[in-house]
Amino acid sequence: MTPLLEVENLHVVYTSRDRHDFPALAGVSFAIAPGETLGVLGESGSGKSTLAAALLRLLPPSGKISQGKILFEERDLIHASLCELEKLRGKRIATIFQEPSLALHPTIQVGKQVADVLAAHESLDRKALREKAVQTLAAVFPSDVERIFASYPHELSGGQRARVLIAQAIACKPSLIVADEPTASLDPTTQLEILSLFQTLQLQFNFSLILITHNPALLADFADRVLVLYAGRVAEIGPAASVISSPQHPYTRALLRCMVPGLQDESAARKSKLPVIAGDSPRMDFLGHGCAFEPRCNERMEICSACAPSPVATIERHTVSCFKYDEN
Repeated sequence: MTPLLEVENLHVVYTSRDRHDFPALAGVSFAIAPGETLGVLGESGSGKSTLAAALLRLLPPSGKISQGKILFEERDLIHASLCELEKLRGKRIATIFQEPSLALHPTIQVGKQVADVLAAHESLDRKALREKAVQTLAAVFPSDVERIFASYPHELSGGQRARVLIAQAIACKPSLIVADEPTASLDPTTQLEILSLFQTLQLQFNFSLILITHNPALLADFADRVLVLYAGRVAEIGPAASVISSPQHPYTRALLRCMVPGLQDESAARKSKLPVIAGDSPRMDFLGHGCAFEPRCNERMEICSACAPSPVATIERHTVSCFKYDEN
């Protein structure tokens, strides 16, 4: 099957005010199939949001794609014109931004904000736009659609605002949605409701989904595959069940220990410290030639500081960038 999206050896750099370039993504490669859900997991600063922005060519002026290939539906997005990109964004590729209260215009009714997405890509009169916007909102709100349509963002709860962003994303029935931490500001119960909504909508509209998160618990029973980023590099990628239950990379194991600490009784919990990953996240402008995680890794070897590891297949469809698995 031809991949819906294929990313190969993607490099992104940011230029500082003193004209010094430093890497944000270095050699990221993956592909996503039609209807597939890919979870992108990593700490803050790992390059997750940069990846989302690069896929749609929405990097800030200080950022640029310096190398690599992005093919979407066999179209070259890196060399696409602005006109071509404007036709794709929202229509074929949609984005859900991290904070709904910032992504939605505060003085425009949410129904019109959904209609505006439709108007950008479809030639419909005002009545038809309104009807289609109502239908779109009905797909994400089980009831009270007319009230939601006429509401302003501040009149809605955090979960409702998140649903409005999802409605905007599905309005033109795209084949790919890139969701950057769409549940980060929500309570655990609402997070699960939003994930359940995504699953329902995928069955209905058959879109692929890239879900970016720092929380592995959201991916365990939701994503088909998980890509783990560290310092702008792919630490490992594989089936979600495999990555979450049997992580191969020392960073992934450490991250999961921090996010999902082991169960223990209440008295022991009071006396114990929360698990952490030793050291600090690397400064991207001072990365050496070796493995980016080497300074923080308790399993490091001599070779780890000398050169960067290449991806190695460990089990079926599961690859890891770590010298522990390199047989050469």
